[in-house]
Amino acid sequence: MVWMFLRTMGKPGLILAMMTAWLAATPASAQTVVPGTTVKPAENGEVALPDPLTPEAVRELLSRLSDSEVRQILLERLDAEARRQEVDTASEGSLLDFVTGSIVGVYRVVFDAVTGIPALGSGLQRGFATFLDRAGWHGLFTVLATIGFAALVGLAAEFLVNRLTKKWRRKLAAASEPETLGQTLALLARRFLLDMLGLVTFFVVARNIGVSLIGPEARPLAHSIMLYMVAVPRLVAAFSHFLLAPHRPELRLVCIDDANARYLHHSQIGLAILVGASIFIINFMDANGVPWTETRLSFWLNTAIFIWLGTIAWRARDGLVMVARGWDEDVTPVEERIARAFPYLAMTLIALGWLVIEVIVSRGQIQMLQGGRQFITLGLLLLSPVMDTAIRGLVRHLAPPMQGEGQLAIQAWVSTKRSYVRIARVIVFGVVIMTIARIWNIDLHNLASAGIGNFLAAKLVTMLMIFAAGYLVWEVLTLVINRKLANEMTAAGIDPNSEEAGGEGGGAGGSRLSTILPLTRLALQTVVIVMTVLVALGNLGIDITPLLAGAGIVGLAIGFGAQTLVRDIVSGLFFLIDDAFRIGEYLVIDNTVGTVEKISIRSLQLRHHEGPVHTIPYGEIPRVTNNSRDWVIVKMRFTVPFDTDVNKIKKIFKQIGKDVMEQPYAEDIIQTFKSQGVNSVDDVGIVVRGKFMCKPGKQWVIRKDIYARVQRAFAENGIEFARREVRVNIPGLGDSAELDEPAKQAIAAAASEAAGSDTGAKSR
Repeated sequence: MVWMFLRTMGKPGLILAMMTAWLAATPASAQTVVPGTTVKPAENGEVALPDPLTPEAVRELLSRLSDSEVRQILLERLDAEARRQEVDTASEGSLLDFVTGSIVGVYRVVFDAVTGIPALGSGLQRGFATFLDRAGWHGLFTVLATIGFAALVGLAAEFLVNRLTKKWRRKLAAASEPETLGQTLALLARRFLLDMLGLVTFFVVARNIGVSLIGPEARPLAHSIMLYMVAVPRLVAAFSHFLLAPHRPELRLVCIDDANARYLHHSQIGLAILVGASIFIINFMDANGVPWTETRLSFWLNTAIFIWLGTIAWRARDGLVMVARGWDEDVTPVEERIARAFPYLAMTLIALGWLVIEVIVSRGQIQMLQGGRQFITLGLLLLSPVMDTAIRGLVRHLAPPMQGEGQLAIQAWVSTKRSYVRIARVIVFGVVIMTIARIWNIDLHNLASAGIGNFLAAKLVTMLMIFAAGYLVWEVLTLVINRKLANEMTAAGIDPNSEEAGGEGGGAGGSRLSTILPLTRLALQTVVIVMTVLVALGNLGIDITPLLAGAGIVGLAIGFGAQTLVRDIVSGLFFLIDDAFRIGEYLVIDNTVGTVEKISIRSLQLRHHEGPVHTIPYGEIPRVTNNSRDWVIVKMRFTVPFDTDVNKIKKIFKQIGKDVMEQPYAEDIIQTFKSQGVNSVDDVGIVVRGKFMCKPGKQWVIRKDIYARVQRAFAENGIEFARREVRVNIPGLGDSAELDEPAKQAIAAAASEAAGSDTGAKSR
């Protein structure tokens, strides 16, 4: 009925109805201001109408459109309005209705495209025929010849520029392998600028030649050919050449082998040509009165692009695994699994991208695809491993160098790099999300307008931001504290994996800061977790005041019920305030000895020099003897025979004291080795003593060296160490008498009995 009524109104009625429907379905911001100009279809298949819509503009529009064009445009507008109403109705329904409607819509799009294949051929033929009717074969050949001539002139200009910069290109080609990332980027940047100089020269010269030789009516066609099928593919080739360096592996910024690098380089150029050709064909057909909605041409071109992408991902899957894994050798198991799964994830994203586009088309929301948003979004997602590789590469080259030596310094350095990588990943992830939201004109704080749901949409993104901010604060705190802790422990020479760690008597402990920092890190991390959860719950609309009050009551109950725990925590707090012990110090607590290995909020762990670990609650520590503070005095005893010259020994000790001050460990000696004279006299000989003062933990190496030097010096000066002797006096036996065998046995028995009795007396 409506159609018959419009037919009775004639061509003006059709135009006015079409304009009314278009203005009702199109926001004012999307209308193009082209007063007094020829109406041309936009890239999305819609007609750009004059603004303001005056009677003169309507009459001019009527004079330029045929009845078939008006009918086709009106049908498109009515169909788009019907689909928009279907979308509005579906958005008010359930999620199941939306999914069901989307499946049916995609099926209809695919079915219409397949059944409309004959119309596709006839539509292409009709569009080309329309162009020939306006331009003729002579005009077509003239345009193509002019474009070819302009391209040749542009190539000649580019060749001339390349000749002028040949010396620079040869210098870059002959450059040796860069040693740093900065040198690599500088070399690639210079080569890229030379490539862009030639490309810009080509495009500027070809465009000026084309504008001067091609008439105004054929300029859009020539511009589309030069832009989409020449300039854009060459620009993509320049960027791919910069990133993949297919012929210079030493300059390659991503981790990939030569074969896959060359394949991806050529495939990206081919994909750019396919996309450019698709845009040109659609614009060409729309400009000649054959919109893509009539022939479903865009469906087949879009499908061809996504099939090409899927083929690239499948054939270069090994290379994509390398790109996702990156250059680092210390890849975590999770990163390894993600890298191996990335090619299949990429193919899944490509399939989902095609499906989302067809859902949007089936629901009549064609304006959502303006500007190639779908391809930009898909490109950002597919480039995620390249971004991750770039992050790890920058961290590897820009992270501060390792400070100190030993396993502890290595662990701290690796942990620092990991923290930098995680922080950068969160920031890049947030930037990508914000970029995608901006591309699709999505207000992250008002997603309810997108039909996701009033409550969920209003809170979902905010919660994600809260957790992301909390995680960032967590990582930054952990990074700062770990770096400071590693610096403190490395400066103090504490390395739990060293050979001397845990030696009897311990060594110098860490600084007071290195003892407090682990507890500070735990406290701050707990605060970050609690605050993040509370803020997230508050964002959901939950009143957190009862939670805080309940937590206070629970804490009070725990305080009364767990008095031992409270005593341990309070005692440990005062021990730390008094600076009674630090990490790495050697303690004696009652009968328990060991090196402080770990300090928690209620206990400390001592590592015995034989290996066992003792865990002692703070509340059970009556007193602490610390053997690792400031300095250590080592007293060494030597027993010599009674007839030894004590003054000679004193001189020997003095010389040894001078010699040890020339050794590498001399910086650890506070007071050198010296004699203390005769300490005592026993039944074996004279006991002389020497001593030295050194830093805690360094006495063992110095003492071993001094023992060896004393032994050598005594041997060189004819001094022997006293040995325990048993003398047997046989009355009536002269010095020259010889003993028979029974007498020797009797003497041996008597000596053994005397030695045994003496040992027993000492043991008692």
